Amino acid sequence: MSSVRVEKLYKRFGHVEAVKGISFEVKEGEFTVLLGPSGCGKTTTLRCIAGLEQPDGGRIYFDDEDVTPLSPAARNIAFVFQLYALYPHLTAYDNIAFPLRAERLPKQEIKQRVEEVVRLLQIEDILHLKPRKLTSGQKQRVALARAIVRRPRVFLLDEPLSNIDAKLREVTRAELKKLQKSLKATTIYVTHDQVEAMTMADKIVVMNFGDIQQIGSPHEVYHYPANLFVARFIGSPGMNFIPGSVEERDGRLGVVVDGAYFIPLAEEQEAALRRLVQPVRQVVLGVRPENILVAGEQEKLLDGEVYVFEPLGVQNVVTFRILGHLVKALLPGDVMLRVGEKVGLVFREIRVFHAETEKLIA
Repeated sequence: MSSVRVEKLYKRFGHVEAVKGISFEVKEGEFTVLLGPSGCGKTTTLRCIAGLEQPDGGRIYFDDEDVTPLSPAARNIAFVFQLYALYPHLTAYDNIAFPLRAERLPKQEIKQRVEEVVRLLQIEDILHLKPRKLTSGQKQRVALARAIVRRPRVFLLDEPLSNIDAKLREVTRAELKKLQKSLKATTIYVTHDQVEAMTMADKIVVMNFGDIQQIGSPHEVYHYPANLFVARFIGSPGMNFIPGSVEERDGRLGVVVDGAYFIPLAEEQEAALRRLVQPVRQVVLGVRPENILVAGEQEKLLDGEVYVFEPLGVQNVVTFRILGHLVKALLPGDVMLRVGEKVGLVFREIRVFHAETEKLIA
């Protein structure tokens, strides 16, 4: 396995800048996810790493080898496509063995390597079937087996789970993560599904409009989003945003919402604001739905009116109206509220973003 380094990668299609000079690194054995909405440049980036697209600028390295001018075959990568790309006239066994036969390996070695990967993916009972007789999940396993059997330097996966149903996707997600760890495989995985990214990745590269918004662990991008886009895109429901202004009261800095509520900041947020060369007054307050709690009179920060109540069993999604703003909260399933009911609320773990640059402060 190899590490992967992308340096100032640039790709244009006509007048469209698909990838805008991005740089990131994937360590050997690391599972990195390129995450973002459709059209953000993540698949183009993956295809450039694979050699299927030639970049207009920048370099791609496997370990310290510059592979930018090399063909896909010379890079020794395995690419798992969204639509499986199985040969319809070949059985599952022959699809898996195909790349080894193309390398003209001895028959005994081919048989041994196919048997190893088949046992790993537990697909021994479908090897005699052709793709038209396979379910979506079985096709996906055959495509993965064909990639693994080559023992490539890097695995590249382009939304491989998007065409299977939700329940199977959940199971396959866990299996794929376990498989990647057992193989210690350097993996770059493209998806627009933030749940896939959060549950599978060692590192997430969040992209939008051909540029990188943030690189970090799932914990970092969720709890410390670099800007409003990342905060909005990561999480379901996404982070709530309320505009406000920074004020000082009794020696404490806080955010004032609509001139009515003063929400004090944590010490590190206060310190970060005081360190700024240009003082910031207008900010956007961000809070995750699970960090909005129903509070007693002694601890409440704000008053909220129940606007929509959505019971989900173990949790309830409640939309509150706070003055002129609507915010969503995730509350325990045993907290039952009526539409129109007024309750006290408290915010935990708030985040403060610059209103103009939209970047996280502290």
